[in-house]
Amino acid sequence: MSFWNGRKVVVTGGAGFLGNNVVKQLGKAGCKNIFVPVIEEYNLTKEQDIIRLYETSAPDMVVHLAALVGGIAANRENPGKFFYDNLIMGVQLMEYARRYKVQKFVALGTICCYPKFTPVPFKEDDLWNGYPEETNAPYGLAKKMLLVQSQAYRQQYGFNSIFLMPVNLYGPGDNFDPKSSHVIPALIRKCFEAIKAGNREIEVWGTGRATREFLYVEDAARGILLASERYDKSEPVNLGAGFEIPIKDLAELIVKLSGFQGTIKWDSTKPDGQPRRGLDTSRAFKEFGFKAATNFEEGLKKTIEWYRNHQK
Repeated sequence: MSFWNGRKVVVTGGAGFLGNNVVKQLGKAGCKNIFVPVIEEYNLTKEQDIIRLYETSAPDMVVHLAALVGGIAANRENPGKFFYDNLIMGVQLMEYARRYKVQKFVALGTICCYPKFTPVPFKEDDLWNGYPEETNAPYGLAKKMLLVQSQAYRQQYGFNSIFLMPVNLYGPGDNFDPKSSHVIPALIRKCFEAIKAGNREIEVWGTGRATREFLYVEDAARGILLASERYDKSEPVNLGAGFEIPIKDLAELIVKLSGFQGTIKWDSTKPDGQPRRGLDTSRAFKEFGFKAATNFEEGLKKTIEWYRNHQK
């Protein structure tokens, strides 16, 4: 019998990029009662809407994916909103999950929780050894408070919640809005727009020296389901692919795969963000058997092909 058979699951952010993939995989795993609170009906920063959500759905499990997210530019322009909305959503959702006796709460953190200068690969035990990178610290700290809440609630109330930290995600259906997108969709869009306009150059923020790690969205969704099924401890867990790539190499790869024939101009007056990002993924494998399966170049090709077919 499937673990998910007969379970009632709320997936906040279930209509979003990651959430859509989680909902699909839940369905394939045999979960027939999935409730996705859409923003038009449930504002998860409002206490009354959260109460109504629990009254309406009466879930056994909550998978909290909803978040206000964006790249460096969006974080710099909205630090207060990114802090408040993400903090208040998570804190109230977990508190009312406890009050409504939800059996398990799965909280999604972020790699932005880590200190700016964390030894690579990032190990979960290094999480408190410094302040996050300044451009996304309000967002990262708001998410990090869910770990504190999760551990405090387990200690005081015996409440079963877990905290997962995915690395940067990418894949078909990503956010390609230039005002809020992350680096992979932003670069893909730049290349296609340059091709369309006949431009011979694209401009990219930073020096290109910073490194990042990327996890294909379907792999991330699979990791979340595995943790939901098999992991019941208070320690945070990284979800990643176990590699890092310099932004310069990433940009050149996307240029090649997109078919853009021009050059890249690096704007070093703009910030690089965190100098390096790469996760130690051994805890996820040890605790619930998760290992990323998608080859990075193949995942990029699928993402680029999706954008090619959906661009306006």
